[in-house]
Amino acid sequence: MTITPSRRQALLAVVIAAAVVLIDQLTKHWAVHRLSGGRTVDVVGSLRFNLTYNSGMAFSRGKGLGPVIGVIALVVIVALLASLRRNGSILSTVGLGLVIGGAVGNILVRVFTDGNCFLGGTVVDFIDLQWWPVFNVADSAITVGGIILVVGSLIGSKKARATG
Repeated sequence: MTITPSRRQALLAVVIAAAVVLIDQLTKHWAVHRLSGGRTVDVVGSLRFNLTYNSGMAFSRGKGLGPVIGVIALVVIVALLASLRRNGSILSTVGLGLVIGGAVGNILVRVFTDGNCFLGGTVVDFIDLQWWPVFNVADSAITVGGIILVVGSLIGSKKARATG
């Protein structure tokens, strides 16, 4: 059985997403067990680890909108998974893997933490720059993946104009 280039890229995106989910869940588990009770860990400069819980979306925006954000994230994940069938660039594949992994990482925590409704749980945030809202590995993956997708799109459209 031969693996086509599009299947190879889809597999790469799934592996990246799985790695993001694993790292995200491990770091959130560490944060909950190591930073509970108001404990903080100073890392370097203004970077510290400081446990917070977020009922909103990335970077503590939209507090209390967890269920809405969770449903939107599920729809986005399905759409991104469907887009893996298209043969895109490696850059886009990496971006998709990061965004999918980050979204899944945050949804898992939202589902498995106490909440009073569907997807009503909170997300664990712990990376604190002290001048930016506290965030987590999943938030970082979504942000970096989104930037990579935009850059990949710009590069692709530039190439298309040059060859067209």
